[in-house]
Amino acid sequence: MRTDPARLAAYDTLRAVAEREAYANLVLPKLLTERRLDTRDAALATELAYGALRGRGTYDAILAACVDRPLGQLDPEVLDVLRLGAHQLLATRIPSHAAVDSSVELAREVSHEGAARMVNAVLRKVARQDLREWVERVAPDPDRDPEGYLAIYRSHPAWVVSALWDSLATHRGKDAAYAEIDRLLEADNERPGVTLAARPGLAEQADLVKQGAEPGRYAATAAYLPEGDPARLDAVARGRAGVQDEGSQLVALALMAAPLTDRPTGSDGAGSSGSGSHGDDDSLADDRLWLDLCAGPGGKAALLAAIGAQRGVKLVAAEIAPHRARLVKRALQPIHGVHKVVTADGTQPPWRPEIFDRVLLDAPCTGLGALRRRPESRWRREPADVSRLAELQKKLLASALDSARPGGLVAYVTCSPHLAETRLVVSDVLARRDDVEQLDARPYLPGVPELGDGPDVQLWPHLHDTDAMYLALLRRR
Repeated sequence: MRTDPARLAAYDTLRAVAEREAYANLVLPKLLTERRLDTRDAALATELAYGALRGRGTYDAILAACVDRPLGQLDPEVLDVLRLGAHQLLATRIPSHAAVDSSVELAREVSHEGAARMVNAVLRKVARQDLREWVERVAPDPDRDPEGYLAIYRSHPAWVVSALWDSLATHRGKDAAYAEIDRLLEADNERPGVTLAARPGLAEQADLVKQGAEPGRYAATAAYLPEGDPARLDAVARGRAGVQDEGSQLVALALMAAPLTDRPTGSDGAGSSGSGSHGDDDSLADDRLWLDLCAGPGGKAALLAAIGAQRGVKLVAAEIAPHRARLVKRALQPIHGVHKVVTADGTQPPWRPEIFDRVLLDAPCTGLGALRRRPESRWRREPADVSRLAELQKKLLASALDSARPGGLVAYVTCSPHLAETRLVVSDVLARRDDVEQLDARPYLPGVPELGDGPDVQLWPHLHDTDAMYLALLRRR
């Protein structure tokens, strides 16, 4: 009996994630295409790979109770087989005998006969109780250690649970955080749908709807694809639209909607508009040059470039990694406006200071706001990463502010709700400068509910069905 292709593809995805620090959402689609899996097998492989990655914390705690040695002493290949088997037994409708037998065959193919016998014995123990019974057995008492309990129950590292809870409490209040933390962690474990972004001037939301998508909730550019490959849509295949989370679209659109103040007379060779107005119509007339400071892989840059083309604005998209800069160039290729991609370190930019009207800084971060899409990130990140990234974020934000002209705007964005990567970065940088003011970002996300007290905005998967994007809008005085 040979291992079926769906389970083998799921297993190979887990090994690529572990061995090469690959991302499942990049590895698995390629495997499915190369191996020509039919729709049914592709769906099964996707469920098993993502399910095992999301549930790893829970499944490892359960497996540890069923194995006579520390999990770290098991062959990594065998441990991944056990995780896939545990997911089938505890979180799918696959019959127990089929889940066990297929896992035994997979272990026999990727390891050896002894490993197959061990997998058989361990998974038969796992099958004796359902998921809820196992959690009650292996997790801490929720009254004494609520974070530890949620870490096992919702399969997040305990430090991530603590960080998300703190951020909820800061943005939503302590009572709301206590009521919502389980919903947030549950939302992290749900499989997200595919969200598309229509690029203005090339495609509209209505065009995507005509091709089978559903209108987005908040952004006029957003549409949801209920099923299927987004590349089957003509607009996506031709680069007139792209795959982009609605939260990612919202923060970029907010930067576009917020008003500039007048360009000082003589700055960069330009005169004041003379109106003295802060309204959108007057401010947009003074737009000339925009910057996307950390542009890879290009989704936000494409949206900015498309809007900029309609306004007669030039976009500079900077990216430090050459391979990501190439992705940005590819994303911008269908857009007819004036734009330039440069491979550059945003902390040491090659351009003169104070020349950009609008600057988008989507800073490198832990990615804790996108765990729905990249479930392996929760196991890959460590608390030390937060402090390391926060120092880089502060340098980049300082550079972004230096790059903005007086009266210009900077959007500081992260796909992480961690306070050390969001509010604390902004407050630290602002404390060192007297030439920057923070705007209330909420009015520039019209129709989006539950935005808190401001002036910054934190989106949430369980409230907005977006990634947990953070936005602070800053203006040079």
